[in-house]
Amino acid sequence: MDLRNKHTNLIKQKALELGFLYCGISKAAFLEEDAPRLERWLQQGFHGEMGYMENYFDKRLDPTLLVPGAKSVISLAYNYFPREQQRQDSYQISKYAYGQDYHFVIKDLLKEFFQWIRIEIGEIDGRVFTDSAPVLDKAWARKSGIGWIGKNSLVLTKKRGSFYFLAEIISDLELEYDAAVTDHCGSCSACIDACPTQAIEAPQVVNASKCISYATIELRSEIPEFFRNKMEDWMFGCDICQDVCPWNRFSEPHFQEKFNPDKNILNFSKNEWNELSQELFNEIFKKSAVKRTKYTGLMRNIEFLKENPKIED
Repeated sequence: MDLRNKHTNLIKQKALELGFLYCGISKAAFLEEDAPRLERWLQQGFHGEMGYMENYFDKRLDPTLLVPGAKSVISLAYNYFPREQQRQDSYQISKYAYGQDYHFVIKDLLKEFFQWIRIEIGEIDGRVFTDSAPVLDKAWARKSGIGWIGKNSLVLTKKRGSFYFLAEIISDLELEYDAAVTDHCGSCSACIDACPTQAIEAPQVVNASKCISYATIELRSEIPEFFRNKMEDWMFGCDICQDVCPWNRFSEPHFQEKFNPDKNILNFSKNEWNELSQELFNEIFKKSAVKRTKYTGLMRNIEFLKENPKIED
């Protein structure tokens, strides 16, 4: 067994021990097929007011600009599908934000993982990433064989669907590379048909400026008239295109205690959310990703939902 094979096996085994669902590895090289797609998406203005998406265009496509001398991109997936879900007659929060902010939870795991690699294999150079730098997580997950890009633009697997976070370790360690998997969406258009704002303008192309997640999280100004009566009951994020995906019938609950929700998130009625105070917001979302929208942002979303309730069929 050569060193590349030995190191690859060690890393994949350790990833599973740390609780990651999947670990795939790809060569750290310029993402040629993703470059025109990203450029076209930006030119069409599908990123809305997320101006930061225009920054570091080259770094998003070339990992060697983030880690000089990079040889491998280790892609990882971490489950967040909850055991319990919110009551359906209330305002909804995307399942990824039920518990503690994944940026910190997964970043800690990645740091532990990278430190272990250095102890086990030797002094290597590298960086860890989880949705916090100019890295195309989904492109690397696809290239490393974790899954394929679904029509809702999310990474899908046949065994576990799409309710997982993506992360990477980019390093100068040479490893064995995995092959991409085939697409298994077929003629299914469930996600496209179910999106209440028709944000999925073509297979794998999401116009973020029409997406409920964008409106409730990224948008700092007033919610546009376009979203009137179209937001269902989503006050932070949206899971519709994942909930309707047939592959997500195979999702299984996570085992990460830090992702377990505050009981108020599960049980609050609409009236209780309407009366949410700044103090209670701070208590419920103390370490949550929901803090990103701040108390004023969440109340803005709730007020919009109150004034523009979903139209029942």
